[in-house]
Amino acid sequence: MKRIAKFEKVSLEQFREGWTDTFGPADEGVIEEIYRDIRLPKRATSGSAGYDFFAPARFVLEPGETVKIPTGIRVWMEPEWVLKCYPRSGLGFKYRLQLNNTVGIIDSDYYYSDNEGQIFAKLTNDSNEGKTVDVKPGEGFMQGIFVEYGITLDDDVTDVRNGGFGSTTK
Repeated sequence: MKRIAKFEKVSLEQFREGWTDTFGPADEGVIEEIYRDIRLPKRATSGSAGYDFFAPARFVLEPGETVKIPTGIRVWMEPEWVLKCYPRSGLGFKYRLQLNNTVGIIDSDYYYSDNEGQIFAKLTNDSNEGKTVDVKPGEGFMQGIFVEYGITLDDDVTDVRNGGFGSTTK
């Protein structure tokens, strides 16, 4: 098995910025407590492909509701690898919990972006059965799988990322 990546927390300052952008101003002690309790993603078993991401705080989604979760996590990985993020299988199956971009793609150079490469998950409860999703702090809600990729023979890109989320198409 290739060892090609390492999860880390972003700085408290960067997490605070992401948290405030999503949920508005909050008591500094509350943000620090949430940050302190952030767990790095990990696999549940030796046969698991996915690294579980754990909710930094409780979130409840009624059918049709959406939330953007700042995970407080970044990932360094070898070039030519990508982290693909999906909802946890059980949440998708039971509640139709969906990532708004279907599959989150975390490029290796995102680690160096101006937001420290903080990974966000924008989730929607797409339930057509009236089910409410209730995810507790520390509960797995998303999984990431590392995948190696290739490029075309005539690819000559030399540009370097200079921003955070969505910056590579600007």
